[in-house]
Amino acid sequence: MTSSALTAKTLTPNVEGLIDIILEENPMHKSFMVGALEHVTIEELQTLDKYLDFCGSKGLDLAYMADSYLTIVGDTFREQLYFMKHKEYRYKSYEEVGGHVYHNEDYMNQYMYGLAITSFLWPNHLDMGRFFVETMPRDVGGKYLDIGPGHGYYLMKAMELGKFDEFLGIDISESSIKQTDAILKHFKPDFADRFELRLMDFLDAKELEAGSFNAIVMGEVLEHVEQPDVFLKRIAELAADDAYIYVTTCINAPAIDHIFLWRSTDALEKMIEGTGLKIKAPLRLPYEGKTLEESEAQELSINVAYVLEKA
Repeated sequence: MTSSALTAKTLTPNVEGLIDIILEENPMHKSFMVGALEHVTIEELQTLDKYLDFCGSKGLDLAYMADSYLTIVGDTFREQLYFMKHKEYRYKSYEEVGGHVYHNEDYMNQYMYGLAITSFLWPNHLDMGRFFVETMPRDVGGKYLDIGPGHGYYLMKAMELGKFDEFLGIDISESSIKQTDAILKHFKPDFADRFELRLMDFLDAKELEAGSFNAIVMGEVLEHVEQPDVFLKRIAELAADDAYIYVTTCINAPAIDHIFLWRSTDALEKMIEGTGLKIKAPLRLPYEGKTLEESEAQELSINVAYVLEKA
């Protein structure tokens, strides 16, 4: 099969079938996939296989999953072309994107399934997930908050790795809430009475008690909001003094629903440090084949992840 020619790694039928369909639909993606499969480990591919099995049990075949992934690839490519021409993101407000992204059930379902696949097949996304696994405290109990759990993968990993007593996920998308609920109930049935998911805007959750969370995770949210500093200040308010705080976002990274643009890591990090938080451990991932300085100078996408603490 096509994917067998890409890597010497043993691929499961699920993963091989997914990659075959992706490359049949988009042959130009082959060189990227070669690099992706060199970067991912066998264990990580086995996790992807389990995820595809889970999706299959929900009636989602490999063709649908491949199409979900290619939806993200295609949308991102179009937004990159726009960014190269106009030097800014296409949209700048939640109002412009909310209806056709977050509250469009068909699109949002594909978006979340596709994004889950990028967690394994996009090297920068994979590295951010590894950073999360490496830095997640193993001996901390108490309350865990996930802001924008999306497809639920990080929340599931926190249940595997940590010793938290309660888990709360907040998301503005009903599709995301449903996907997170389904994956947790499938893979973590023993946690059914220990997690809660709320369909709401994080900033509207006024009932959350200051200083009450021992871990707060917010993956790929800040670039989707108009005032990311307000989100960061709210995290600082809710975090316990010694809380584990993990945040990811991106620089010069156009996407259909990215509305807040940072043009450098310095600009982002100065914002973070003005919100009652400070950077404990950074992960800065430049564009493939470029240095961080080259990526910023050429306005190429940069992914970042930070372990933060209260200032």
